[in-house]
Amino acid sequence: MQTEIKNEISKLEIERNIKVLYAVESGSRAWGFASQNSDWDVRFIYVHHQDWYLSIDEKKDNIEFILPNDIDLSGWELRKALNLFKKSNPPLFEWLRSPIVYQEKGGFANKLRTASQEYFNPKSCLYHYFHMAKGNWEAYFKEDKARTKKYFYVLRPLLACCWIKDKNTMAPMEFGILLNAHPISSETRLEIDKLIIRKTLGEELDVDFRIPILDNFIEELLLCFNDFLLSYNFKTILDTNTLNTIFRTTLSQAWQVY
Repeated sequence: MQTEIKNEISKLEIERNIKVLYAVESGSRAWGFASQNSDWDVRFIYVHHQDWYLSIDEKKDNIEFILPNDIDLSGWELRKALNLFKKSNPPLFEWLRSPIVYQEKGGFANKLRTASQEYFNPKSCLYHYFHMAKGNWEAYFKEDKARTKKYFYVLRPLLACCWIKDKNTMAPMEFGILLNAHPISSETRLEIDKLIIRKTLGEELDVDFRIPILDNFIEELLLCFNDFLLSYNFKTILDTNTLNTIFRTTLSQAWQVY
């Protein structure tokens, strides 16, 4: 399938007259517990020819479509990506740490990885993951039963919050690394491991009774981070010099070198 995805990226470059600078997997396959039902969540950053940027017209700055073979393609144009990077956009920071890379041209991604040390905003990322966890908890766990995979939609962002709080760095994408980094009771860990097995066996869509141990674990973390964020302070970085340099360099080199 990876070969097919790479071929689709090449076709996209030709059809849209773009250069895909960086393309990765984002989702359960990158998290480390894909099932037979999992699709392929391909995320990418692309650049147009220089002339595209020399216009006063508002232009579409993203590409999204789903192919019949369960490949979900979604990408951001270079300038859009860098503006989001400046705001410490968590999904973009995650892409740079994906364990599955389909395409990486030149040194663009490495430049962003280096710049992430300057632009990483723990408060922004903490709020992102906390609200993701809280929103999913309130949306999917109103009844006595819930789908197996929905627990991961709450557990993963909460464990990402734990990582950021403890290490003051961007959380890795892999669920297993997040899980091993946080102290968890043996009973809670056992239930999470059972869920992982069920997920990989294709039981992710099954509806079953809630798991009290996990419910308590989740509610404790939600309360903890709700209180923590009320008093958390961090100075936002607004300087764009580094990103402007990356933009200009990439724009001038993309069609000559890559």
